[in-house]
Amino acid sequence: MKSQLQRRFGASVAETDHHELWQRSTLTASLVGRDLGPLERAMDDLERYVLSQFPETVRFERGVTTVFDVLGE
Repeated sequence: MKSQLQRRFGASVAETDHHELWQRSTLTASLVGRDLGPLERAMDDLERYVLSQFPETVRFERGVTTVFDVLGE
């Protein structure tokens, strides 16, 4: 799944929890861009793709961080 998300969406993907559990994983995907609109569409597409692969076993949490959040402006 990690490599598919990287190839299809250009996302940076890391396994961030459940490392030692068989058939369970928590993945964090990150998309970066200048404008929120295209990023939200890409996030929607990514979410739809993952749900199509694992329709009954996926949970999503989404958030947006801006440069102002990072710089504290």
